[in-house]
Amino acid sequence: MTTAVLFDNVSRHFGAIRAVDRVNLAIAEGEFFAMLGPSGSGKTTCLRLLAGFEQPTGGHIEIFGETAEGVPPYRRSVNTVFQDYALFPHLSILENVAYGLMVKGIGREERRKAAEDALAMVKLPGYGGRRPGQLSGGQRQRVALARALVNKPKVLLLDEPLGALDLKLREQMQEELKSLQKSLGITFVFVTHDQGEALSMADRLAVFNDGRIQQLGTPEEVYNRPRTRFVADFVGSSNVLSAKLCQALGLNAAFASLRPEAVAIAPPMNGALSLSGTVASHSFLGATNRIVVDVGVDGARIAVASPAARGAPAIGSPVTLSFAAHDLHPMEDA
Repeated sequence: MTTAVLFDNVSRHFGAIRAVDRVNLAIAEGEFFAMLGPSGSGKTTCLRLLAGFEQPTGGHIEIFGETAEGVPPYRRSVNTVFQDYALFPHLSILENVAYGLMVKGIGREERRKAAEDALAMVKLPGYGGRRPGQLSGGQRQRVALARALVNKPKVLLLDEPLGALDLKLREQMQEELKSLQKSLGITFVFVTHDQGEALSMADRLAVFNDGRIQQLGTPEEVYNRPRTRFVADFVGSSNVLSAKLCQALGLNAAFASLRPEAVAIAPPMNGALSLSGTVASHSFLGATNRIVVDVGVDGARIAVASPAARGAPAIGSPVTLSFAAHDLHPMEDA
């Protein structure tokens, strides 16, 4: 499989701050890859290194086998979609989309046709004569996407492009972006701090913190088998069981992750593990109730995600929690 993007021991320092610290990463051609992490974790700096807006302090970057260090942005086979869209308010939508082609010296008729095709691709046919101020946020996001795609990049970089949209529209655009990426076959590198976006769209993802990759894998691997407490807490919510609590369950004395949806308030069956405790709190979350149970071992509290239709036991009620041993995942650190 062809490697689209390669980071080989890449670092980017700003004085004493290590924004990116010895990152190693290979992204395959045609992959939808997400860089996930909180603000300041290094994910956006990695994207800027790919785009050519930053240069590495150390290490080596390749884009489809070609060295990227020292190559200006306009000579790289990448395009970027920004969170703020960066559309020219005084130009029409068609002129915005065709702008990159104009800079490249493409003829007027050819770039008009290419821009119209790109707008049709993002489901905005017939919008070319309007101005950005006449469009909704979701439509402007599509225009920014069309402007990037019209240049036929080998790699499309997306810097939190859905962050300014409301929840309903964001979910819709997640589906459309994924579908578009599959139909085009272009490598997408998507930066986000929203774990729901990364899990729903990415073929693989890298979880960043403090300039380093904490874990790399498929959404299922990262969610179900977090390597560190940071990953367990950041990618969804997770119960972190202490070594003492695991030992009380008859398991090896190591910190482990246990997702709330893997826990049931019910007597154990078929060899499941169990804990007794008292309901400390509960919250209604729409489809589910989040029930927190004080189990009285090492000060631990276990969160349970239970279908809302089942109701929630009263605060102070004694309950039994059960879960399968295979849903407990030891972590490298806590």
